[in-house]
Amino acid sequence: MLLSFKKIVLVMLLGIGFYHFVYADLNVDESKIGMVVDEFNGVKVYYNGAVNHVSGRNVAKDGYNLGLKYQCVEFIKRYYYERFNHKMPDSYGHAKDFFDDSIPDGALNPKRNLLQFHNGSPTKPQVDDIIVLGWSRYGHVAIISKVTDTDIEIVQQNPGPTASSRATFPLVYKDGLWKIDAFRVLGYLRKR
Repeated sequence: MLLSFKKIVLVMLLGIGFYHFVYADLNVDESKIGMVVDEFNGVKVYYNGAVNHVSGRNVAKDGYNLGLKYQCVEFIKRYYYERFNHKMPDSYGHAKDFFDDSIPDGALNPKRNLLQFHNGSPTKPQVDDIIVLGWSRYGHVAIISKVTDTDIEIVQQNPGPTASSRATFPLVYKDGLWKIDAFRVLGYLRKR
């Protein structure tokens, strides 16, 4: 009984610590919000501080909604807009809304006008794909910036106040399927 109670307390403390590390405004230098922290293919990545921080809406000169400033969705939509002149038919939604589980692997996602691949697809991820993760209530999206036969690198905006704009995940090829071996990867989207 005592061991079980200790485990519960430990899990609660770890949960609280994780929340404060990722979501709370600890370690946030507000003067850095909006500063360039990275760049990929000429598209800038901005610092956002805490993941729940919002600095208003970013709209392109032609009125296209790019998203809430310095959130992950704003970066990937701005990336596709600047790099490919791509406008998503549905320009709103949280990160996890970019992936529709009912769409078959390799088929068109009409809300995004992009091909959609499930994690565990016969189609290997590529540079410039949008990776969609469902690890939180809102999810997370990033751009795949590097692909080898054993891992992928992503470039991301709004990973939290102390996390890097780049991260690497293992890529596994087994039984004819490519799987990004990271927590709650839903899949990836690609320009057709």
